[in-house]
Amino acid sequence: MRTWANMRAAADRDIWHWAGGQSWSSPMRACMQDAEWHAEGDVWTHTGMVFDEVTRLDDYSSLTREEQMMLLFVALLHDAGKPATTIIDPESGRTRSPKHSLVGAMLAREVLCELQCDLTTREHIVNLVRYHGRPPYLLEARDPEREVIRLSWLLSNKLLYLFALADTRGRTSREMSRAEDTLHLWRDTATEHDCFTRPFAFANDQARFLFFRDELTSLHYTPHEDYRCTVTMMSALPGAGKDTWLARERPGLPVVSLDAVREELDVDATDNQGTVIQMAREQCREHLRARRDFAFNATNITAQLRKRWIDLFADYGARIEIVYLEPPLATVLKQNKEREASVPESVIRRLAQKVEVPTLAEAHAVHWSSGS
Repeated sequence: MRTWANMRAAADRDIWHWAGGQSWSSPMRACMQDAEWHAEGDVWTHTGMVFDEVTRLDDYSSLTREEQMMLLFVALLHDAGKPATTIIDPESGRTRSPKHSLVGAMLAREVLCELQCDLTTREHIVNLVRYHGRPPYLLEARDPEREVIRLSWLLSNKLLYLFALADTRGRTSREMSRAEDTLHLWRDTATEHDCFTRPFAFANDQARFLFFRDELTSLHYTPHEDYRCTVTMMSALPGAGKDTWLARERPGLPVVSLDAVREELDVDATDNQGTVIQMAREQCREHLRARRDFAFNATNITAQLRKRWIDLFADYGARIEIVYLEPPLATVLKQNKEREASVPESVIRRLAQKVEVPTLAEAHAVHWSSGS
């Protein structure tokens, strides 16, 4: 069985040959691209060209093996979402692949999970896949500096820049509108703000929190960190061990639990959740008004779901920390079966495909754990 560990020890060409035998490479071979942007033809041909260009980068030999591996896998998977998203524009007749980066990021997470890639490296690659197309369009961004700073908290701007170079060079384009000068601008902007090789240095956690909520008045502003209380928001699949973690790591902390509210109201998880949410929000408000630290325990597996609660906590001036648990799926399924109110396995597997791992773009602090 191939794992991330033995992949790291493999030669680059061996990794390429392994990828060519994977089920996700076949759809890319059958997916043609817009001839003006990709005269080389199908997605897999372009993928091979980009893979080769990564190894030819001037900086490639000076990167750590982990950094090289990240770039190689971004090359393999950056356009893996095209087969599922490619359409012919009815007006222009040209081939387009809207949101292919988002689909590719989800596929990348699946592939890397199968390889038992560690959580931190995996999510870095996932974000590089998701945002790989941003550097060429920096000048079109509403606020270029903000774009570069924002991504510095999700990925390495250096690796993003290097991949953009390889992606630009790895094609045969009839209309070369992706001039490398624009890519150098990404590098220069990130360097100017000291976030080319590390995240931008905000004055404090509150400044970063406000920045990502579009509420920071100036990058140089230092807001007070006078929080009314701290809310610990759990994020994990059913059966991942959220209750166990809270009992071990936050003993005695009051908990607002959606499962507990459902049990109190005798509402099934498949029923309408309106009354459950209403009661849970009121319980949260009671703690917030009392300036009392507490935990909010629910699955919270997508950024959209988390934001609804984060907005509530932020309105009361709380410090928000997210704890994300991701034991192996086999462990989750086993623990779920042992619960009194277990969730159907098919539901958990479906939820697992929708997970959006929380990031520091959402809260004051984020903790990831691959254990329960």
